[in-house]
Amino acid sequence: METVAAGGISLFLPEPYDIFWSLVVLIILALFFYKYFLPKFNQIFDARAEKIQGGVEKAEKAQKEALAAKKKYEDRLGNARVEASKIRDDARAEASHIVSDARSKAQTEASQITENAQRALQSQQQQALVSLKGEVGTLATALAGKILGSKLDDESIQSTMINSMIDDIESDKSAK
Repeated sequence: METVAAGGISLFLPEPYDIFWSLVVLIILALFFYKYFLPKFNQIFDARAEKIQGGVEKAEKAQKEALAAKKKYEDRLGNARVEASKIRDDARAEASHIVSDARSKAQTEASQITENAQRALQSQQQQALVSLKGEVGTLATALAGKILGSKLDDESIQSTMINSMIDDIESDKSAK
């Protein structure tokens, strides 16, 4: 059995000439592969690496541009908010100014209307007083003429008499 065992292992070991020629073919194939196929693989790998690197650089550049655009947008938004706040404040100030102008204008107009009404009232009062003096004078003259039994034809006597009666009436009014 030992002989069978020693001969059985040799079945699995190749002959030295087979090993030699296999090594020669392997070296030729390795040289052929190294000479022709490996450079093409390296070119393909390099091209892909460059594409990937270019894509990464483009992505980084796009990301930087996006961040710059975002910052610019945020700055503009902040400026717009500040400007909107300023416009709102200006509008409020202008509205209060308009209201105060309208109030002062209304007060001025009201005081002018009151003054005009008072002047008109005084003018009407003066006219009524003059008219009343004339009528009272005529009535007083007629009454005095009846009392005295004669007509007072002289204008200066009538005028003097009327004025003294009016003065008496006004002094009575001021005494009260």
